Amino acid sequence: MNHEEFEQLVKQGIDAIDERFLQKLKNVEIVIEDDPSLYQIEKLRMKGGFLFGLYEGVPQTKRESYGQVLPDKITIFKNPMEQVFSNPEDIKRAVKDTVWHEIAHHFGMDEKQVRQAEQTRQKK
Repeated sequence: MNHEEFEQLVKQGIDAIDERFLQKLKNVEIVIEDDPSLYQIEKLRMKGGFLFGLYEGVPQTKRESYGQVLPDKITIFKNPMEQVFSNPEDIKRAVKDTVWHEIAHHFGMDEKQVRQAEQTRQKK
């Protein structure tokens, strides 16, 4: 999949987020990179596995006297998804789920809360 096709999947993932949450996104940029850096992997203390996305910033629930700061950053990683999933529909679903997952972190959910919410979403 080329970069433009993957970018379209990310845009579709963003468009799939409920409008009431999209309106509340504040000072966050969503970018695409091919692979996570060693720094990003070490920052999460990952010991294997694949990193599909990463939220870097100050969650909205922890912002105090917040102003004149660089945007938070959500990075979606293309190559790890393509390494895990070969079917385009599976990649599309993984991108959508990853975008949702990282936006949930922006709104203050920790990893455990996000995982629980994902289970609830999948049951619907």
